[in-house]
Amino acid sequence: MVFRPGARASDKPVRIGIVGGRFGATFQWHLDPGCRVTAVCDIDEQALKRLAATYGCGNTFTNYEDMLRRAEIDAVGIFTPAPLHVEMTVAAMKAGKHVISAVPAGMNVSEIERLLDIVKSTGLRYMMAETSYYRSPIIRCREMADKGEFGTVFYAESEYNHEGLIKLMFEAGGKPTWRHGFPPMLYPTHCLGMIVPVMRERLAEVTAIGWGDRHEVLKTNRYRNPFWNETAFFNTSKGHAARVSVNWHVAAGETERGQFLGNRMSYYMERPEGSPDTIVRIGSGGATELDSNGYPKGALKMERDGANDFMDRLPEPLRVKSGHGGSHTFLTHEFVDAIQNDRHPSVNVWEAVAYTLPGIVAHQSALNNGQMMKIRDYGQAPD
Repeated sequence: MVFRPGARASDKPVRIGIVGGRFGATFQWHLDPGCRVTAVCDIDEQALKRLAATYGCGNTFTNYEDMLRRAEIDAVGIFTPAPLHVEMTVAAMKAGKHVISAVPAGMNVSEIERLLDIVKSTGLRYMMAETSYYRSPIIRCREMADKGEFGTVFYAESEYNHEGLIKLMFEAGGKPTWRHGFPPMLYPTHCLGMIVPVMRERLAEVTAIGWGDRHEVLKTNRYRNPFWNETAFFNTSKGHAARVSVNWHVAAGETERGQFLGNRMSYYMERPEGSPDTIVRIGSGGATELDSNGYPKGALKMERDGANDFMDRLPEPLRVKSGHGGSHTFLTHEFVDAIQNDRHPSVNVWEAVAYTLPGIVAHQSALNNGQMMKIRDYGQAPD
């Protein structure tokens, strides 16, 4: 989605309540000209103070239902543990509130369908706050794909390596958190939020494998998940290929990156060791050199992608550095703008399902020794 100034369906500020004082305090709702933070909520006192200080909002709640019932809000930002996302979204929409939720959209097929049903039945706006969609290289790749510069993207891959998440599996006193043993493929959206919108295809079937070492965490978690790391191989709706790897226990630099191979152009996102975002294009004139084995090289043009943060597309107060590769300000404004213009946001519920469900199915494949499984397509947002 490209932001362009123009007539709005409503100039009335969106009043939003933010729930979750950790991740929820990393957005810029207070800087968007079309938004007002009118309530904040968290069960933890320190987290609640953090939210109140970040957004300059003294209307605080420790009970979510109380906030929905008593606060003057049009929308809710849900930045709570993953297992709570659907339950809290349904409660908000039943109370007549639009919702932006942290990832993933849901934990299983039943939750996914429940989420779709509540959005359809209420007609309210839902957005998943998938950061990869608004990373600068992905904005660039989406727009190059729209122009046909890749030709056909016949293969894409993405990886999310995050060894540090293991430290978040326990509270300071040793009590397990919701991340304790969380299956990697139930958190696929940082990868699929790159692949699906750039390829512009749905993922149709998958085979996946997982790796674990029988660590105590993998034997005692409530998800019955035996894997630290999972890798999935997808077939797309147009018969193309994609690979996704999500790793919690890995000797690699922490990263969220992708690459897209086309028959006219390819794009490689930067790697942890420092190689830059790189564009490779097929040149003209045919082969001009021989490689070390005496075979002709293809005529290729390789160039570093110039830095572009796309901030000029945001309202001036939002042109600040933000989390996850500068994506938070884009997510903030897209949700507000969608409500004010009465339209579906970019990462609407149908896109959220397309970025979440393939991982749910992939995890089931891994649990079944790589069995090939079909992925249902729930469609796209109506015009």
